[in-house]
Amino acid sequence: MPRSRAASYLGFARRAGKLSLGLGSVQTLRRCDLLVADRAAGKTSRERIERIEKKLSCPLVWCEGLGEMVGRPGCVIAAVRDEQFARAVREVLDGQTGQEERSDGKE
Repeated sequence: MPRSRAASYLGFARRAGKLSLGLGSVQTLRRCDLLVADRAAGKTSRERIERIEKKLSCPLVWCEGLGEMVGRPGCVIAAVRDEQFARAVREVLDGQTGQEERSDGKE
């Protein structure tokens, strides 16, 4: 259930033009409200995701099956560029992954 809610929120953000998908698109951003990354990302992609997280200074949430949730198989990162969509996605995914998976330093 949480995954489908997260997929819905990401779909709403995409239709509203507030979602960037893929490493190339996300790394050109100057700001975003939330990064969502797939745990299945390879080592090189994970390193790039961590650099992007530091550059943008925004929260990062890891999840399973991001590509399927956004309708783009193979997609390992998405950037939510709207505060309300970011809050909704983060609430759903934080509840799904647990506190130990959070990367924003909060406990």
